[in-house]
Amino acid sequence: MKIKNIAIIAHVDHGKTTLVDQLLQSTQTFRENEVVTNCVMDSNDIEKERGITILAKTTAVHYKDYKINILDTPGHADFSGEVERIMGMVDGVLLVVDAYEGTMPQTRFVLKKALEYNHKVIVVINKIDKPSARPAVVIDQVLDLFIDLGANDDQLDFPVVYTSAVNGTSSLSEDVATQTKGMIPLLDMILKEIPDPTYDYDAPLQFQPALLDYNEYVGRIGIGRITRGKMKVNEIVSCVRVDRSIKKFRIQKLYSFLGLKKIEVEEANAGDIVAIAGLDDIYVGETICEEGYEEALPLIQISEPTVQMNFGTNTSPFSGKEGQFVTGRKIEERLFKETQRDVSLKVKRVDNKEEWIVSGRGELHLSILIENLRREGFEFQVSRPRVILKEIDGVTCEPYEYVQVDVPDEYIGSVIEMLGNRRGSLENMSSKDGQTRLIYTIPSKGLIGFMTDFLTATRGYGIINHSFLDYRPIQSDVFTGRKLGVLVSINQGMATAYACGGIEDRGELLIEPGIMVYEGMIVGICNREEDLAVNITREKQMTNQRSATKDTTVVLKKPKVFSLENYLSFIDDDELVEVTPISIRLRKMILDTVERKKFDSTKMKKH
Repeated sequence: MKIKNIAIIAHVDHGKTTLVDQLLQSTQTFRENEVVTNCVMDSNDIEKERGITILAKTTAVHYKDYKINILDTPGHADFSGEVERIMGMVDGVLLVVDAYEGTMPQTRFVLKKALEYNHKVIVVINKIDKPSARPAVVIDQVLDLFIDLGANDDQLDFPVVYTSAVNGTSSLSEDVATQTKGMIPLLDMILKEIPDPTYDYDAPLQFQPALLDYNEYVGRIGIGRITRGKMKVNEIVSCVRVDRSIKKFRIQKLYSFLGLKKIEVEEANAGDIVAIAGLDDIYVGETICEEGYEEALPLIQISEPTVQMNFGTNTSPFSGKEGQFVTGRKIEERLFKETQRDVSLKVKRVDNKEEWIVSGRGELHLSILIENLRREGFEFQVSRPRVILKEIDGVTCEPYEYVQVDVPDEYIGSVIEMLGNRRGSLENMSSKDGQTRLIYTIPSKGLIGFMTDFLTATRGYGIINHSFLDYRPIQSDVFTGRKLGVLVSINQGMATAYACGGIEDRGELLIEPGIMVYEGMIVGICNREEDLAVNITREKQMTNQRSATKDTTVVLKKPKVFSLENYLSFIDDDELVEVTPISIRLRKMILDTVERKKFDSTKMKKH
């Protein structure tokens, strides 16, 4: 059977995963009695809830006399490392673009990678059924982007297919009336435009894993394309390591892909995308070769982490009450297990402490790891995210981001002021139909803690997208701290309605009456710049004196509700987020009120 290898690339939420669903349906890859959900490729619960793809997924469909291997890639900037590695496994890409939103920051990033590999690009204008769809304008935007990224004449002559993935329809015309059920026009376009992989069956084996997977039974699994030759189960092969040393091992398992399944096969040929098990520390970029023909392929560059935070065992007074896994050994095991499948993640133990420095591609990357651990029953605490600095030619450099902001005109002044305060540099500004688009270059640390302020300033109407740009000399005067102080509990017990009512005029509460608190736990946001120690467990004193005024019921405002990302970006350097399967709490690093005040006063003297 002949093979086509394609990747589906796009900005987040432009419909890649839904489109893969429809390709699977159109080729009747599922059995008639098979239960199929929407976004079947998003297998992780968090992927389903948030509607984002976190890790690249491999699938395949049979169409006519071809097997089409399809790689569904993440669209979010924090997972862009996955996109980079996939480009070497495919011969062409489907660039999915929203028929209204047009090209976005991640569209630029993923297309740039595809053009660097000289891949054939089929442009898919998705969501054509939207009343606000403007396909002609979007095609012009895509063409401008191709030119801007230096595409050659052949690449500029890209074919276009119009789809509504959510409705499962497609056509070769921008006229919505021409849409027909199924994805046959797109499948035919793939067979016509995407080149077959070039391979040599008879040459010695060469295979390079570009992605990793892991399962409890066979350990680490390498996923990649066989560049040449054949591969068989139980065959003894050589692995040329990253350091160019050679290790021999036996191929225990060999998997091919079809639909949502990994299928065990005995043999696979050049050009196919497969997964292999047998080497417990197989790594991205290594080359698997036939014995005696050890010839390494060029190493795959893996994107370096740009953000890190400290994970530690929970040291609060409520430690061990809500989690199933609370010990340092269990947390360490789980963190290192995650590095088995996520090569963008780095974990390093802090000497003489039950603490680990975990480095990733961004706040979202790390917050999804935290959420996964939490759901698995782990209890731990984490510090504020911070950017990773790099020494380049003797100069300390920090990561910078390309930022695109779309905001209603009425909020534009406050957004420009906020980004200016964080040392953002305005590159471009355009307005249309009451909406303004701003393009900024900004230090990555300027975006830590920015999202909450941004959504407040724009009343939730602002949209911000960003992707890593490069490293530049450090700017020391970027303010990323929180402007307001916090309300901190001075004792342990249950929060009372009476105490909450008395504290409300000091700021905004994060908890409600009936919640158990401890000394040093953050219970609210202060309306001043300094932290304020409060007694939130105080009860009303009973006396035998009849009150002159009738007692009234305390009516409290609803406490402010934060998401996990909000908590991480909200905390300051002297604070932690306590994470358990049941609760997320904010706390000070130093819980004792007197000790903390001593520490704060010495810190003030130094400044």
